[in-house]
Amino acid sequence: MNRRALLYQLTGLGIAMMVKPAPASEMENILQRKIPSSGETLPVIGLGTWQTFDVGSSPEERRPLGEIMRAMGERGIKVVDSSPMYGQSEAVLGELSTQEKVNNKLFIATKVWTTGRENGISQMNESFKLLRRKQIDLMQIHNLVDWQTHLKTLRTWKEEGRIRYIGLTHYLDSAHETMEDILKKFPIDFIQVNYSIRSRHAEDRLLPAASDRQVGVLINRPFEEGALFDSVKGKSLPDWSASFDCKSWGQFFLKFILSNPNVTCAIPGTSKVKHFLDNIGAGTGRLPDPQERLKMIRLMES
Repeated sequence: MNRRALLYQLTGLGIAMMVKPAPASEMENILQRKIPSSGETLPVIGLGTWQTFDVGSSPEERRPLGEIMRAMGERGIKVVDSSPMYGQSEAVLGELSTQEKVNNKLFIATKVWTTGRENGISQMNESFKLLRRKQIDLMQIHNLVDWQTHLKTLRTWKEEGRIRYIGLTHYLDSAHETMEDILKKFPIDFIQVNYSIRSRHAEDRLLPAASDRQVGVLINRPFEEGALFDSVKGKSLPDWSASFDCKSWGQFFLKFILSNPNVTCAIPGTSKVKHFLDNIGAGTGRLPDPQERLKMIRLMES
C-alpha cells in the first residue's frame, strides 16, 4: 500500500489527520510561472533550507526532511534554496535528495557568501560537491557580499555551462535600492528578496524594475520568520478568504505574495511535511484580485 492510499484509508476509518495531503490532481494544477530570461517554467512554491536543514546525522533529525524531499518529487515541486551560510544545509540537502532519488529533478539554488575571487571559487566548488551536482541551476551572490567580484566569475561559469542562472539576494529593505541599480546595469536572471503582506517595500520599485528587466523573483521571509503566525494566533480565517481557495493562514500569507504577478516563486522554509503540503496548496486554485489584496492588507493592519 502506498503512502497516499494509506492516508485515505486511515481517514475513512475515522483516524484524525492534522493535515491531509492535497489530492494529486490538485497538485497537478499548481500554478507555474516562467523564468523571464529563458521561458522555463517553475512551480510558484518552493522550499527554503535556512535553519530547517541545518541538522545533525541522527535518523530522528533527518527523517522529516527526507519526507519533504520525497513529497517534492511526488508533487513536482522543484525550487529549493540553500547557502554555505546555512551550516550543514547544503550537505543535508545533497545527501537526502540523492537518497530519495530527486536530486536531478530539483531546481537547486545556492549562494556564494565570501570575499575575494579565489575564496568565492573555492566556496562554490565546495557547494557543487556538497549538493552532489555537476551543474547548479541558480548561483546567487548572498546579501550582495563582494558582488562586483563574484559577478564576473558567475558570468564566466554561466557561459561554460557550470551554472544555468545568475542571481542576487538580500533580506532587508535597505538593500532594495542597490539591487535595483545592479539589475538595471548588469545581466541578472534572478533576485531573491524579502516580501510579505506586512513588509511590502519591494513592490514599490524593485519588483516592477525586475519585471521591466526580465528578471525572475524569489521571495524569502514570506512569513516574517513566524511573526505573521504570531499576529493571528487564536484567530479564525475570515470567511471571505474561501473565495480565493484559501484553507489556512499560511496559504493566506502566501497567496497574497503570489498574487503579485512579478513574483516567480516563494520559498518558505519548513522541517515538517504537513506544513510543506499546506504551503504548496497556496499555489492551487484562484489567487486574490487587487480588491481582495487590499482587503487582506486592511485585515492585517487591524
